Amino acid sequence: MGKTKTIIVEGQTEKGLSGEEKYKKKQAAKAIKKTESPEAEKTNDKKENAKVTQKTRGKQILEMRAKVDRSKIYTIAEAVALCKTTSYSKFVGTLELHLTTKKHPLTANVNLPFSTGKQKRIEIADEKTLAKLAKGVVDFDVLLATAEMMPKLVPFAKLLGPKGLMPNPKTGTLIKSDNKANLLAQARKFEGNSMTLKTEKEAPLIHTIAGKLSADDKELVANIEAILTAIDAKLIIKAFLKPTMGPSVRVI
Repeated sequence: MGKTKTIIVEGQTEKGLSGEEKYKKKQAAKAIKKTESPEAEKTNDKKENAKVTQKTRGKQILEMRAKVDRSKIYTIAEAVALCKTTSYSKFVGTLELHLTTKKHPLTANVNLPFSTGKQKRIEIADEKTLAKLAKGVVDFDVLLATAEMMPKLVPFAKLLGPKGLMPNPKTGTLIKSDNKANLLAQARKFEGNSMTLKTEKEAPLIHTIAGKLSADDKELVANIEAILTAIDAKLIIKAFLKPTMGPSVRVI
């Protein structure tokens, strides 16, 4: 005798159903109720909006990329203007400069003619600094230290060195400790547009910034030229400019 097949339809009574069939019916009813709830509708709306946003975003990115001629090497001025038009961030982005160098490792110091728009966090090493470093906390962009403090910083060389934060005479971050007023005066020098450029630890690459995209084109060009001069253009194999969110542009 063949097995009978039970079909569960909406409104069917549970009389004569097996335990498994009763369970499936209850689960189906819950699923229907859940999809019809206001919360489910909101979730579905969010998913649909996300799909539309993602599709629009993807189209926008492709449009921006299409504006860049990959076979062309642009002048700095051309690249700056192009990066401004191909940026698709909703916020004011930063103009990034990425370099491939012949020499590795390579370090260079530069004083930019114009601001990069980034506020630097300057710290003069003291006992509080040592306590933070012991916990692995690095919450500054420039670390200054006196000759007396340097031996205490040596244990943290592996933490500070790769970040280019270890004080040394070449970068001017080893300062004199005549008095507190003099220390503060020396610290203020680093609040300006001074910058230390350094290749990655394991690759001949330098990543830095030239300024905010809202800055004047001539100011951005001047900052880029100052960076290239400080490194020495003869040591640069490739150079690319790009906005925070946008395609890269190769420059001469």
